[in-house]
Amino acid sequence: MGQLKTKIVQFCLAIFCMMALNSCSTKVDKSEKTTTTPFKYWAWYGAGENKSLEDHTAVFEQYVANGIDAVLIDTGANAERLAEIAPLAIALGLEVHAWMFTINRPNDKVALQHPDWYQVSRSGKSCFDERPYVDYYQWLSPSHPDAVDHIWSLVEGLAKIEGITSVHLDYIRYPDVYLPVALLPKYDLIQNEELPDFDFDYSEAAVTKFKRIYGRDPLQMEVPAIDIEWKQFRLNEIKAVVDGAYKIAHEHGKLLTAAVFPYPEMADHMVRQRWDKWQIDAVLPMIYNNFYNEGLDWIKFASEQGLKDLEGKNTQLHTGIYIPEMTAEEVAKAIAVVKESGASGVAFFGVQEQHWQAIKTAK
Repeated sequence: MGQLKTKIVQFCLAIFCMMALNSCSTKVDKSEKTTTTPFKYWAWYGAGENKSLEDHTAVFEQYVANGIDAVLIDTGANAERLAEIAPLAIALGLEVHAWMFTINRPNDKVALQHPDWYQVSRSGKSCFDERPYVDYYQWLSPSHPDAVDHIWSLVEGLAKIEGITSVHLDYIRYPDVYLPVALLPKYDLIQNEELPDFDFDYSEAAVTKFKRIYGRDPLQMEVPAIDIEWKQFRLNEIKAVVDGAYKIAHEHGKLLTAAVFPYPEMADHMVRQRWDKWQIDAVLPMIYNNFYNEGLDWIKFASEQGLKDLEGKNTQLHTGIYIPEMTAEEVAKAIAVVKESGASGVAFFGVQEQHWQAIKTAK
């Protein structure tokens, strides 16, 4: 009996050891398969009509030499031009993202044939001919189905281009209800409330649609700024344009990315844009600290806030920074705080010659 007990104990120990070894082996295998996504460096590029293919190539070579991984190319949503330019960047190893004006469509020849496509302010001014702040603010109504179809057709044209990584939406919002504080003196404005000239969209398309859904007229609201349904309606209209663009991009095997305001609550307040609710693969929040009279630490704060709002979602965040007014040392510090925030990358807008070494060194 004693020998039998001994054999049983030995057998159990053997089984236990085998299980332990298998467990350790499994853990090692999982560890070996774990990979991390490299921190990505982006740069914006305006492909002016007067630039030659050699000019484009020279710029892309400079980007590659200084550590840039991805380029946002603006061709005015001209798919034919981008189809010529994109291969030059791709051949050098750059990711290409097709940057486009989205809701704001300045001098759009198709849209200009349809004055009813444009947003209207609470004061009755149409973006078709009376534009807020600057002359290139010609905002289409996300409530006008024909205007939205036009935007989606541009997205599809870009998405069909072979080799590009994403269609990148910019100006995917309403006109600024509130400007960044540092820009107010430029326009001699005080914006302590939603001013009628900067409160959009009271176009016939938007008003009619809202009345059909809610049975009320936003033009008759005593204080539209505190009407939650009117606010949510406009947030939803932008979301619908984005979600439609996401479907189109993915049908053509491309991602959808977007330039957005610093973090969702702030974007909601300033431009009626709630990007944490969108179907989108990556966002590049424009955390332009100098526009808000903030220091470099605010870049980290705003990035972290955006990441918190994206928790549980399959959306990357790459921090956009505006650097023309920064020294090379400040650019290096800005990159460092973006990395500390946990963002997936950093996008540079307005790179100057003196910044390249700092970028290359950080890479």
